[in-house]
Amino acid sequence: MAFNWFKRKKGQVAAQADEVPGFPQADEAPIEARTPEAEAAGEQADLPLEEAEESHAADPVPDPKAKSGFFQRLRKGLAKTREFLTTDIDQLFSTGRKVDDAVLEELEEKLITADLGVEISMGLIQKISRRKFGQTTTAEELKDILKQEILALFPEMPAGQGREETLSPQTKPHVVLVVGVNGVGKTTTIGKMAAASHREGKKVLIAAGDTFRAAAGEQLDIWAERAGAEIVRHKDNSDPAAVAFDGVDAAVARKIDIVLIDTAGRLHTKVNLMEELKKIKKAVSKRIPDAPHETLLVLDATTGQNALSQAKLFHQAIGVTSIALTKLDGTAKGGIVAGICRETGIPIRYIGVGEKIDDLQPFDPKSFVEALFGPSGAVREPPLP
Repeated sequence: MAFNWFKRKKGQVAAQADEVPGFPQADEAPIEARTPEAEAAGEQADLPLEEAEESHAADPVPDPKAKSGFFQRLRKGLAKTREFLTTDIDQLFSTGRKVDDAVLEELEEKLITADLGVEISMGLIQKISRRKFGQTTTAEELKDILKQEILALFPEMPAGQGREETLSPQTKPHVVLVVGVNGVGKTTTIGKMAAASHREGKKVLIAAGDTFRAAAGEQLDIWAERAGAEIVRHKDNSDPAAVAFDGVDAAVARKIDIVLIDTAGRLHTKVNLMEELKKIKKAVSKRIPDAPHETLLVLDATTGQNALSQAKLFHQAIGVTSIALTKLDGTAKGGIVAGICRETGIPIRYIGVGEKIDDLQPFDPKSFVEALFGPSGAVREPPLP
C-alpha cells in the first residue's frame, strides 16, 4: 500500500538524505569546544568535541551493580524519541479512531520523522495494514505491533560476540580497531570500553593511533589510567600503523586480553582516511594474521541519516563488523538505530545514552524497543513476513 503522504514526500526526503555528506569535507575545520576544566584552569583552551562531551570523565569507575539501572537510563536517554512517537500515536486514537488509511498515513509520517528511514517506514506500514483490526483498536495495540516489527529488523551478533557481554575474546589478544569521523566520541568510547573490560577482570591495552589530532594521546593517557588499562603511544604525527603494530606486539608480550586501537577521524580527504585505515589493518595482521578481530565503527546518533551514510562508506571501504552508537540521549531520532541495522546489516554492539562512564552498554534490541515504546500491551502476534 502506498499512501498519499509517502507519494508527496518520498522525493523530498530522499533529496534531503542525498544532500547530507557522510564525511567532513576537505576544507572543513575540526570541531572544537571548551571543557569546564579548561575554563577553570585556563589550559588546553581548544579541545575537540570528543573531549568536551565528557564532563563526567573524571567520575570514578562505578560499582558493577550500577548496571542494573541501565534500563532506566536507557528509557531516560530515549525520552525525546519516545515522547515524539508515543504521544503522537496516542493522539491518533484520542477520538476513538480505528486503524484506516488516514491513520496509517499519519503514522508513516511520524516514523520517517523519527529517522527510521523512508523504506523501513513504508515497509512497517504495509505490514501493519495487513493486520485484521477491529473497531476497538487502541494505541497500545498499535504500539505493540510496531515493537514486534521493529525488533525483527535487528540482525543477530556474530558468533562469539554476544550483546549481553562487552568483549569476550576467543583469542588473546583480541584486537579491536575503532574507527569513525571526528566528533562522534571515538576516544571516550574506547575509554568506556576499556573500563568495562577491566571491571570484568580482563587486561586491556590501548594503542593511541590517532597521532594527528591535538591532545588525542593525552586524552587516552587519562582514560587508560582511569580504566586501569595499559597504553602504547608514539610522538605526535607518527605513523599510525607503526603505533598499532607496536601496540599489538606489546600485547602479545604482556599477555594482554584486549587491544583497543584508536584511529584518526579526519585526514585531508576521506580517500586518505580509508587508505590509512587499510594500512593499519595490514600492519596489525603482520603481527597477528587474523587481526584485527573486530572493526568497530563509532557513530553519533544525533546526526541521523548522516550516520547511516558514514556506516555505508566505512563498511564499503574497510569492512565494519559492529557499531557503537553514541549520544542517543540527545536526539528525538532514535529510530536511526533500526535504520542503520536494516540498511547495512551490521549489528550494533554498544549504545551510549549519557556522559557517565557506565552509560555505554552492550546493545540489547528487546530492551531498546521496550524503552522506546514502553511496557507491552495486549497484542501478542509474531512479526509478519
